[in-house]
Amino acid sequence: MTATTTGTGSYPADDGKFTVFPSRRSVVHSTKGIVSTISPLANEAGLRILREGGNAAASPPQDAAVAAAAVLNVVDPSMTGIGGDAFALFYDAKTAKVHALNGSGRSAAGATLEDVCRDLKIVDRVYGAIPNTSALSVTVPGAAAAWVDIVEQFGSGVVSLAQVLAPAIELAEEGCAISEIASYYWVATEEELKSRPNGIELLKRDPNASQGYRAPRAGEFYQNPLLADTFRKLAEHGKAGFYEGPIAEAIVEVVKSLGGYLTLDDLRSHGKQGSELTQAVSIRLQPNVFSETAPAGEIDLWEHPPNGQGIVAQMALGILQILQKENKIPKFQPQDHNSPAYLHALISALRIAFADGSWFITDPTHSPPSTTTTLLSPSYLATRAALFSPTSPTTSLTPGALAQHNTSDTVYLATTDPQGNACSLVNSVADTFGSRIVPRNAGFVLQNRGAGFHLTSTHPNVYAPGKRPYNTIIPALVTHANTARRGLHSVLGVMGGAMQPQGHVQVLMNLVVFGMNPQVALDAPRVCVGVSLPGKATDPDKRVDEAVYVEEGVEEETVEALRGMGYEVKVVKGMGRALFGRGQVVRVGVDGVEGQRVYSAGSDGRGDGAAGVLI
Repeated sequence: MTATTTGTGSYPADDGKFTVFPSRRSVVHSTKGIVSTISPLANEAGLRILREGGNAAASPPQDAAVAAAAVLNVVDPSMTGIGGDAFALFYDAKTAKVHALNGSGRSAAGATLEDVCRDLKIVDRVYGAIPNTSALSVTVPGAAAAWVDIVEQFGSGVVSLAQVLAPAIELAEEGCAISEIASYYWVATEEELKSRPNGIELLKRDPNASQGYRAPRAGEFYQNPLLADTFRKLAEHGKAGFYEGPIAEAIVEVVKSLGGYLTLDDLRSHGKQGSELTQAVSIRLQPNVFSETAPAGEIDLWEHPPNGQGIVAQMALGILQILQKENKIPKFQPQDHNSPAYLHALISALRIAFADGSWFITDPTHSPPSTTTTLLSPSYLATRAALFSPTSPTTSLTPGALAQHNTSDTVYLATTDPQGNACSLVNSVADTFGSRIVPRNAGFVLQNRGAGFHLTSTHPNVYAPGKRPYNTIIPALVTHANTARRGLHSVLGVMGGAMQPQGHVQVLMNLVVFGMNPQVALDAPRVCVGVSLPGKATDPDKRVDEAVYVEEGVEEETVEALRGMGYEVKVVKGMGRALFGRGQVVRVGVDGVEGQRVYSAGSDGRGDGAAGVLI
């Protein structure tokens, strides 16, 4: 993907140098609360809501998270928005419990697998997929209902939905300046948006540009009054303001005009049903099993159950833990980070976990309820750990195959409050500007999450009417397992398609095994393995990609050592490093003298944002 700028903003055109991410960042500390996102404007929106919530004990981070997510729709619409899905995890400090909310939407109830394959003229259903920009890829947007449900069911009760959405409404209507990386993807998709119905509604008016519109450049002013009006409807009428009336009609109109099947009944049904409150799943980890220098004590990594892919991260970590206990891999010292031995074990565990995840992860209402429990059981993980070879790469495995998935188009945010509560939230339109389908006069793009369905009738994640597809977006939380210290350990997430569970594993290992602070844990170079997810191959003729993508910064000796073991290694530089995602971390500590809780946050240097603190 290449983007160019014309230098019409508040400073000269970017020459590409920012893509080497040269700036350093310090860990941000606070004793009261933190909001960490990819945009300082979104941070401020979340902090504003935390301030308006005062000292209420009823979990203001949830309100702040929705406020930040709404602002991100304004300032970075290529990655997120109300036309997509949202998943959230909440930590309740009073009860020490983790709650999960699944805000993903379903396929059209009136379209069958045969309809989809016929309309797309797909004969090879094994490798065939729903195209990313097809109207058939559009599932019901779940984010709007998720925002309302989060505020109403988990919010403080002190601030209203209208107050929560007010910062985003103000920014959309009054305008704001756009950041570098947000502009980069906007510019890269400019021509395609111009070619799509209503696409110019997401561009900046410029009488000197072709068709009178173009993408905003970095540092330029941008307004989206249509999105402000959409948010007002949601604030005033709740879910009915989005899933019924003019917004719903605009969604159905544009999808049907392009050959899709979504109906007003599909939208209305989701609005009435709302988000699913489900049970978060956890795996227990012992950091000092991985490393003699790691702290004693057990931790629990919490993830969303399917149809999210969080169990992939848990399986990979579980496999690594078994390999350590069985002495099949060495205990790692701080200097072993990104060493050949560590990366070999990491890559192998991820490939094994994804082989299962790419097969079993689907809408839980369409699969056996015991699947998640089985996949995370020690006995099953031991059988999968047995596939590890200490001397050669782990390649294609059953039940899933390995293919390419190289997109990273999502936003993740983390919020905490003075009472010790936390929210971990991901909001996404799936790919860059999702389906590139824009409802008329609405100000947002529709997701293409339906491209995540398989089209083989025997696959658990096969397309079906009214079904949720495999969803890549996964927030995470970590808690202390020891009852004497039970409490929040950290809030973390790494955005970016199939990079998300890979990022969770690497960042958490950086924190608890290699002893890195939150900022260094995010800054450290990462790796990415190819994954079999439908509709995501960047090269349709290369159906299996066994390459390992290594971020610039990993030592050349390590790269050559991996190649010597038989790996196909590709080093990724510049803006291509977006492949490795952008994350946020909030680590919770306690001052040893005063006993004061201290939040310590990092924000990924691969993004435009930083962590903001409540004072």
